[in-house]
Amino acid sequence: MSWLVLIIAGLFEVVGVTGIQKIAKGKKRTGFIFLIGGFIISFTLLSIAMEAIPLGVAYAVWTGMGTVGSAIVGMIFYNESTDRLRLVFMGMVITAVVGLRLVSP
Repeated sequence: MSWLVLIIAGLFEVVGVTGIQKIAKGKKRTGFIFLIGGFIISFTLLSIAMEAIPLGVAYAVWTGMGTVGSAIVGMIFYNESTDRLRLVFMGMVITAVVGLRLVSP
C-alpha cells in the first residue's frame, strides 16, 4: 500500500511542477492552484509513504517520477524536445526506479 501512496505522491509532484509552468506562461491563478495543491498533496503522501519505505528509496522514487513525469508533460503539452537520447535517459530513470522497488521492502 505504501508504494501505491508513493506513486500517487509522484503524480501530484508533476501537478505541482505543471503549476510552475502555468505561472511562467501567465496563467497565474490556475498555476498557483496547481502548484500549491499539487505539492501539498504530494508532500503529505510522500510523508505517509515514508512510514514504511526507507527515506533514500522513497525520495529517489518520488523525484524520479517527478522528473520523468514533468518531462513527459513538457513533451505532450509544451512542445518540448522528444530527442531519442532524452527518451533513453528517461528510460534509465524509470529502470532505476523499478530496480529500487525490486530491492526494497
